Amino acid sequence: MYYTINETMARRANNAYSFSDYREGSATAEYRQMVDDAAALAERCKQGRGEAAAAKIDALLDRYARRLADNINARNRNTASCPSVMIAGPANFPTRKKARQNAREDSLMREYQEIQHILHQIRITGTGGIQSGDPEAVRQLEEKLARLEKDHSAMKAANAYYRKHKTLDGCPGLTPELARQVNSFRADGAAPFSGYPMQLSLANIKRTRQRLEELKAAKSAAPVEQETPTGVVYREDPDAMRVQLVFSGKPDADTRALLKSNGFRWAPSVGAWQRQLTESGKAAARRVLDQLLSE
Repeated sequence: MYYTINETMARRANNAYSFSDYREGSATAEYRQMVDDAAALAERCKQGRGEAAAAKIDALLDRYARRLADNINARNRNTASCPSVMIAGPANFPTRKKARQNAREDSLMREYQEIQHILHQIRITGTGGIQSGDPEAVRQLEEKLARLEKDHSAMKAANAYYRKHKTLDGCPGLTPELARQVNSFRADGAAPFSGYPMQLSLANIKRTRQRLEELKAAKSAAPVEQETPTGVVYREDPDAMRVQLVFSGKPDADTRALLKSNGFRWAPSVGAWQRQLTESGKAAARRVLDQLLSE
């Protein structure tokens, strides 16, 4: 489903920062192309994922289309609120108003990045993401890290290209559609991926690298099994990537509540309460055991 793009506001935004005439309907056409691309992605992702996942993907697609339209309209409204100095001229230029406009533009850019994250949600719906217990988890994380680092390098290259040419048109590695799309965010001449997008990219790289290092360390460790003073057996299973607590019988209600509050879930297939084998998981197990010992 498409949502309405305010063509009048799109024209005003164009006139506020460009000497070129606005091509009628172009804002709507670009928006619909983005929605069409998202819809094609959604159809591919629905294949073989079940009815529940397909319904969730459809809901995500609708949310993407609606929020993208709202963001485009808000961006055009903000751009139209104060013209570029190239259009208005330097005399009596409203610098304070322009500063407020730029701050709002940064906020809208962060919102746009959040909207684009919906596409990632569509991709992983029904897949469960990368599971630590998957034998291929290390390889998948290595590939993910390589993609993130490649994307970050491309963003840095695009920023350098933009600073030199004041446009992304012709930038290596970027399609003309993406270049026009990103250009529209930075009418003030700032680099297209400055600020929040670069911070988000670095944070994703750091988080993925840390998870990969923890997973490699856990996978290479020897299995651990020891009985604690409370009679509970503590296990670390690197193959399943689980830290487990095994009780001789069914724990009482208070103990079950303690386990659940620390992220442990009952796994009948192995007869244990378990959670992922991470430093956080091991710390949670120690908290549970310490609490049981103190009672």
